[in-house]
Amino acid sequence: EVQLVESGGGLVQAGESLRLSCTASGFTFDEYVDYTMGWFRQAPGKEREMVSCISSTDGARYLRDSVKGRFTVSRDNAKNTVYLRMNSLTPEDTAVYYCAADTLWEVACGKTKLSPSKWGQGTQVTVSS
Repeated sequence: EVQLVESGGGLVQAGESLRLSCTASGFTFDEYVDYTMGWFRQAPGKEREMVSCISSTDGARYLRDSVKGRFTVSRDNAKNTVYLRMNSLTPEDTAVYYCAADTLWEVACGKTKLSPSKWGQGTQVTVSS
């Protein structure tokens, strides 16, 4: 059974940093490298939004405009793990952050109405002012 497990969330003050991790299990290495990994978030009362995504093969990355210059996405295929480094956090970044995976770039990166095929359980990020 494929599982995505996020970690690294927590409560921080504005301006501080966090690094989220998402480790995939149940994949073989060859299967894992077929998946584009995405980070989504959902704040209370708001719709889920894509934050960032990264392909497995060419390292192509995408960040939503509101986090560019502050967030960095990376992955370690040998560890089946993707990371989201979040710097200069603001209260507007408060949300549950979800790791997701799909074999299609457009889906994993939230560019279609389709939902990624695999999801983690989410990790809470709370930024106080």
